[in-house]
Amino acid sequence: MSFNYTDIRAQFPILSRQVNGKPLVYLDSAASAQKPRAVIDAMVHAMEHSYANVHRGLHTLANETTDAYEAAREAARRLVNAGSVNEIVFTKGATEAINLVAASVGLTLSAGDEIIVSEMEHHANLIPWHFLRERKGVVLRFVPVTDEGALDLDAYEALLGPRTKVVALTHMSNVTGAVSDTARIVAGARRVDAMVLLDGCQSIAHQPVDVVALDCDFFVFSSHKLYGPTGFGVLYGKADRLAEMAPYQGGGEMIGIVSMERITYADPPHRFEAGTPPILEAIGFGAAVEWLETVDRAAAAAHEHALYARAVEGLRDLNGLRILGTTPDKGAILSFTLEGAHAHDVAQILDRYGVAVRAGTHCAEPLMRRFGVTSSARASFALYNTPEEADAFVDALHRASSFFA
Repeated sequence: MSFNYTDIRAQFPILSRQVNGKPLVYLDSAASAQKPRAVIDAMVHAMEHSYANVHRGLHTLANETTDAYEAAREAARRLVNAGSVNEIVFTKGATEAINLVAASVGLTLSAGDEIIVSEMEHHANLIPWHFLRERKGVVLRFVPVTDEGALDLDAYEALLGPRTKVVALTHMSNVTGAVSDTARIVAGARRVDAMVLLDGCQSIAHQPVDVVALDCDFFVFSSHKLYGPTGFGVLYGKADRLAEMAPYQGGGEMIGIVSMERITYADPPHRFEAGTPPILEAIGFGAAVEWLETVDRAAAAAHEHALYARAVEGLRDLNGLRILGTTPDKGAILSFTLEGAHAHDVAQILDRYGVAVRAGTHCAEPLMRRFGVTSSARASFALYNTPEEADAFVDALHRASSFFA
């Protein structure tokens, strides 16, 4: 493995383009990362040379495509160090993965049972649990967030009780970049025999993940934040948990026997993969994982943190700037507000200088309210960004601030 950000950057075709007459500075990878040539080529090759539906055919193209599809499952297993490919469920995104768990586990819950979430969750890890609140009468308990943007784990432990059935928390915040103390989270849940789901959409792109070491029951992430295609996600579930869960959707592939009187279900993971799956996206995801395996992840993470620190230092004297999330060892995510300016206006001005950042609530409205803001802008750094781009962002934001002085 190696890491050279210049060499890596050259593998991403889109990063050579210009925006508004300026070199593109793409700082929106927390929303969706760009794709390397290896991913693009893998998907094009599949469409041009070997495409068919998977699992059901006996002809050559079907067998070749099925092999490529299942190779992606093995790639996902390696990525998170799962014990078996049977613990890897393919979904159409992390959102569907969380909905799958909520819907299936929800069948076993009763009114008054409790689910612990937090103020910092992405809406994808809130709304499915709210469905259970609305439809089954379960109670949501919210872990508060500290002023630094981390989970208040003392408060979390106080929330645990005999009615706690599920703990569903982020592994890394998409707003503050805070990395959760998963050892303490899981240990607390085990004391009350609760299941643990970790939302790994951000963490998977910035650090190694070992689900055995984490000891979580479920871990979800999406492909498109990991340099792969959209429309594809992964649910890791412990084998015993998946075996006791009812299917989320019905249709082809997920069945054992179908008759007019009864049905039986396939074993996991196919029990949860009804219908024709996102085949090309799975192949692209597999290519993304294989590409990422050639990268020194520790060196990449250090590079991303250095870019974040460089940007923060360059903005130290910017009047009216407020950074949301200041925990040590956080991910390379810089969410901020600028006094007197709406985040959307800031983002549009930065775009004039070719700098792409996210603006809005980041699908985290409870966290925005916790910080007393209606929105924020967010610059997120990835392994293909450069020190010069961090400087360009700093310069553009200084220029933007003059519009609101």
